[in-house]
Amino acid sequence: MSWSRERWRLEWQRFQRLDWQALDVKEAGEWPFLLKGLCGVLAFLLMFGGISWWLVGEKREQLAIEQRQEVRLLGEYRRKATEAAYLPELQHQLATLEEQMVTMRTMLPTSAEIPSLLDSISDAAVDHRLTIETIRLRPTVSNTHYIEHPLDIQVRGGYHQLAQFVADISQMARIVTQHDFTLAPVDQQGDALRLSLLARTYSYVEEANEEGAP
Repeated sequence: MSWSRERWRLEWQRFQRLDWQALDVKEAGEWPFLLKGLCGVLAFLLMFGGISWWLVGEKREQLAIEQRQEVRLLGEYRRKATEAAYLPELQHQLATLEEQMVTMRTMLPTSAEIPSLLDSISDAAVDHRLTIETIRLRPTVSNTHYIEHPLDIQVRGGYHQLAQFVADISQMARIVTQHDFTLAPVDQQGDALRLSLLARTYSYVEEANEEGAP
């Protein structure tokens, strides 16, 4: 049934004159048409919201979980993409380090070469006309990947001869580090000095195991 403009105007005036405090649900059939329409719309919205919450609530929670997963996976993808972009450079650096390790390893004496290393140190002292008081090995110290071979060295001589002796040790073909230097006069009247130091050379653990294997 179509409504005329006059009917709409009358309903609107009736709606405006409505006493909201006197409304009774039991008399809802007598309410103005506009009020009944408004209540119907509100009831529809409430019902729609309830159904949406009941049907979509679980899916919405799952969507939030998937979105967090998407953010995590996207961050992981970006990290791996960055790693992949730098992979050639990292491979080049790794190859360089491996070459350096091979070079350094060739500079470490084997356990069988330790006695000849002691002879080389003694020869250096003799070449610089130093008096050898002590050149002896201490007990070895085992570490995870290498073995330390400490050496006690004590010699006497002039200042310049001692300096040349220390320089010769540092320039040996095998790596020898020097620690705990002590330099003191031999006596109060002469120019002779006594040099005491702890030297260390190193060998690889696997190399030592190979030499000890039958």
